[in-house]
Amino acid sequence: MCRVVDLRQAVLAKNDGAAQALRDELTARGTTVVNLLSSPGSGKTALLERELLLARERSVAVAALTADLATENDAVRLARSGVPVKQVLTDGLCHLEAGMLGRHLDGWLPEDTRLLFVENVGNLVCPAGYDLGESLRVVLASVTEGEDKPLKYPTAFGLAQLVVVTKTDIAQAVEFDEAAFRANVERVNPGVEIVMTSARKGEGLGLLLDRSLAAGAGTGTHTPVMARRQQATGHDHAPVHGHDHGHLHGHGHGHGADHESDHHHHHGPGHAHDHTPAPGADHGHDHGHDHDRDHEHPQVQPAAQTR
Repeated sequence: MCRVVDLRQAVLAKNDGAAQALRDELTARGTTVVNLLSSPGSGKTALLERELLLARERSVAVAALTADLATENDAVRLARSGVPVKQVLTDGLCHLEAGMLGRHLDGWLPEDTRLLFVENVGNLVCPAGYDLGESLRVVLASVTEGEDKPLKYPTAFGLAQLVVVTKTDIAQAVEFDEAAFRANVERVNPGVEIVMTSARKGEGLGLLLDRSLAAGAGTGTHTPVMARRQQATGHDHAPVHGHDHGHLHGHGHGHGADHESDHHHHHGPGHAHDHTPAPGADHGHDHGHDHDRDHEHPQVQPAAQTR
């Protein structure tokens, strides 16, 4: 059992070191990284496209890197904004890691980039445990996903520095209970700001851009309670977890910190891992491997601005 725990800590420690090095490098050149996490279908690509267009209108130098298991659909959509866009296909890996991000930025990211938006793989489990060197971590949830989403995914929401609610234009139709959602977010992440947005109607447009610029300036960035507890107890990162059970566990750490279940398994020699999720499943398995299987794809050329 100790071997499994040591492996988990080693994997995350390596990622944390790479993340801090990337953060230092990009900060020195004036680039702020914004890490966007959400479930599939939350509407983050639609909102990000609007924010990128607005950034161009305000003459803010921005770029976007989007990660997915397959297809370059999101990059093609984002490229319509006219800003530099790059697609990363992870070949079944359910999250980005700092080393992967750094490799894809090398030689591609324009030197004058002020904001880099990273659209993480659609998944609220695996990405929550990996620092990408970001200065702002944003979790998005649509009104169609249910008010209890923060309780089902406490690590993702608990480590967020900003929570964005999307598709508010249909909130009434789906009977979204905003008060209940806010109360649940407050339970796992007291004091975090929640902004309401609709890419279709333009509600809240520009708030993500404004908060990202503020984070780059070092002002007004929320520090989650979960992050403070981890720092105080020597946990420098969110726990890696194979399954997100939707509730907080105390696993005898003796620190009083909140942890989600960790279901890592140690396999004997010759065991083959299939990292491609079953259709429709969000398993979030992390077997402690150093993943170098992400594919390099050429930059998606920005299309002529259509709006």
